[in-house]
Amino acid sequence: MKNVNSLADFTVDEVKGILLLAEKIKKNQSAYAHVLDGKKLYTLFEKTSNRTYLSFSIGMEELGGRSYNQKWADSNFTIGDLGSEVKYVCRNVDCIMGRFKKAETTWGFMNNATVPVINGCDNTFHPTQALADMLTLYEKLGRFETKVLYIGAKNNTYNSLSEIVTKLGGTMYGLTPFSQVMAVGQDFYDDLKKTGHYIELPTDISQEELKKVVADVDCVYTDTWVDMEFFTNPAYAEKKESIINMMMPYQINADLMAGTDTMVFHDMPIHPGFEITQDVMDAHLETILDEAENRRHAEKGLLVYLITGKLDW
Repeated sequence: MKNVNSLADFTVDEVKGILLLAEKIKKNQSAYAHVLDGKKLYTLFEKTSNRTYLSFSIGMEELGGRSYNQKWADSNFTIGDLGSEVKYVCRNVDCIMGRFKKAETTWGFMNNATVPVINGCDNTFHPTQALADMLTLYEKLGRFETKVLYIGAKNNTYNSLSEIVTKLGGTMYGLTPFSQVMAVGQDFYDDLKKTGHYIELPTDISQEELKKVVADVDCVYTDTWVDMEFFTNPAYAEKKESIINMMMPYQINADLMAGTDTMVFHDMPIHPGFEITQDVMDAHLETILDEAENRRHAEKGLLVYLITGKLDW
């Protein structure tokens, strides 16, 4: 039994196998419509979601299984012993996906579960987003070895993207003026640097030098500067304003992208006028939507592997 906390839990061959299986299922969905017949997925949401909710629910259904979704606030996890509740859930389902605020909760599930548990995004990693990102890059480029430039805050998405790009032999460039609150230490980034495939750009990089990097990479990636759970929180307004003022010089705009055929990725939800301008978003929206749709397809490959233990379908 395997859990999915981060992509460090998988070998290179496993990651490629999951992605190739996902591509195979996407191209011939009817051939895999019954591969998970009778199987059940439990999804639990402590954080808001559009893509994670829809992609796992519909993906499980398309594979012949069923999905049971619950909000954390409506569950007995808020009032009872976590370990015993996890063990109870496992008596009913074949896989669990949890989207939690803190890594401690993710680990609480993984340490007590008797079925595979998927980290659907916490304050450390977002592995299923990274699988979708790499599936999209592979579809567009025909290779796993890619060059990606991420501009924004160090966060869960950045961490998992850095893992998958470096693991599969690509080069990850990070321009990250600040970090969101995370349960990830500096040793994580030091280990990435040791791969020789991870480069942190200086925050005072000139526009001229940054444009050279943009022109050289396959993809420029950005994400919200403010964690989605705080974006509309009035109590967070002052800090939000401070972050926006600090980050505006790093906005992805037409000038930065001019003269390149570099793709732009965003894991959504998008905030036009902040991390990306409206015109650049509009120009690259179809690619961004491909990336978002691939959450479902990548997760289908992952679900089949976790529940059946097989990649050779």
